[in-house]
Amino acid sequence: MKKSIRILASLVAALAATAAWAQDIQKQTQNEELRSRLPQEIRDAGKMVAVNNGSFPPYEIVTGTELTGATNDISIAIGELLGITIDHASVAGLPALLSGINSGRYQFAMGPVGDYPDRQKANDFIDWAREYVVFAVEKGNPKGITSLDASCGKRIAVMAGGSAEKVINQQSEKCVAAGNPAVEVQSFTDQPSSILAVRSKRSDGFFSSQAPLTYFVQQANGQLELAAVGQANGFKDIYQGAVVKKGSPLGGVLLDSFKILIENGTYAQIMKKWGLEKNLIDTPGINQGQ
Repeated sequence: MKKSIRILASLVAALAATAAWAQDIQKQTQNEELRSRLPQEIRDAGKMVAVNNGSFPPYEIVTGTELTGATNDISIAIGELLGITIDHASVAGLPALLSGINSGRYQFAMGPVGDYPDRQKANDFIDWAREYVVFAVEKGNPKGITSLDASCGKRIAVMAGGSAEKVINQQSEKCVAAGNPAVEVQSFTDQPSSILAVRSKRSDGFFSSQAPLTYFVQQANGQLELAAVGQANGFKDIYQGAVVKKGSPLGGVLLDSFKILIENGTYAQIMKKWGLEKNLIDTPGINQGQ
């Protein structure tokens, strides 16, 4: 237990240190046309609240009540365009994030959150990143997790309520149907707990988005590596984005804000600052997930 606490403490310290990365990001000029499209209550308040479901580095790095990472830098830039402040609140898990938006407790999530058709029924996604799903495993990959098919009989950590959890459960059913052992699916509410399970050898692998897993591997002092890279792993093209309630006028405002940040180079500057060059998209869009 003490070893697990030490590992988690070192991980949190590494995450916090990333706030020191970096070149300054150019300041945005307030765009009056975009600001005029905000709901009046937001303009009157001078702020809106974006919700996250814990650390998703290097996009969202939550340390106490402070958020750093690419998402925070983008939030600041969009806030400058709109002439408001974007505050951030954390909840435990993706289901709580989506329900918080749909209930009106939070105005939106900057994300990026995976955009899938089943989620589009209640929410609109403003896609601003592309992603891939792989495994983070112990260095040397002793359990031989070289593909999704190779996860049969393995202890696999996933984020609770996420798309990877759905895919790994489907894979477990395929394993059993083929006469192989089921996957032991271990669901966690946040990324640090999931990666800690692998580092402490309570899980054989963590199945999640490549961008944060790459970051965690870099911070693991040679204890971890990526596996099953360059494969579909049960997914088609993955779009990730900000999330608003279905039909919210904020969707169009955020979409046009991203278009401005892409055109003036700020978006690429932020993504490259956080090592996310492979996750850039040329054109943002709404509900592009298939």
